[in-house]
Amino acid sequence: MNKEINSPRPRYRHLFFDLDHTLWDFEANSRQTLQELFDNMNLADRGVHDFDLFHKNYLIHNDKLWDRYRNGYIKVDELRWKRMWLTLLDFKIADEPLARQMGVLFLDLLPTRKLLFPYTIEILRYLQEKDYQLHMITNGFEKTQYSKLENSGLAGYFRQVITSEGSNSLKPHKEIFDYAFQKAGASPGESIMIGDTVDVDILGGMNAGIDQVHVNHLSREKVAASNNRFATYTVYSLKELENIF
Repeated sequence: MNKEINSPRPRYRHLFFDLDHTLWDFEANSRQTLQELFDNMNLADRGVHDFDLFHKNYLIHNDKLWDRYRNGYIKVDELRWKRMWLTLLDFKIADEPLARQMGVLFLDLLPTRKLLFPYTIEILRYLQEKDYQLHMITNGFEKTQYSKLENSGLAGYFRQVITSEGSNSLKPHKEIFDYAFQKAGASPGESIMIGDTVDVDILGGMNAGIDQVHVNHLSREKVAASNNRFATYTVYSLKELENIF
């Protein structure tokens, strides 16, 4: 059950943010990137008759493959090209070389995008001015995530950036948080996880024994994690973090 915003709370010092879907608008940025690939590679002439449907199907396949990757069923290289392959197959295009080429180009272009959720820069400045130590724990790939941070102007706000690739673990597993605490010089009692995904960020925080903030940008109903518990706090915009910190 969520704590009341005005109730007494621990003295947090280390704030661990997720990146994609929390600060960096993954869906908007990936849509821009897929649109560029769609145009530059003439996919309409190859049989992809509807970009909106192509984008929608890509998101479905990407989510399913990421789930398989987090659970150790597939390797990262398979994730990178197969999300394109499966989306092309929806349009009866069985062209593996094209899918692999698109997978490479997508990862070249995506990190250059700069769309952030509203109030991202403002809240990070606000938290820095209040002397919080800001860090990041992301399941993304090392090179890709660092490029996103640099290109979107976020890099300077975070003292430590922990990736799944760099830590050899993934949220929601406890090991990536233990690695992050060590890198940041933080203890669980003074730490909190801030992210958008209940079964990854919130459950991960629970597994690590720290409080969590569910950033529910889409205003979905509060969804319980696997153990039927809610996040410590839920906010519906980044500005609402000012009510907690």
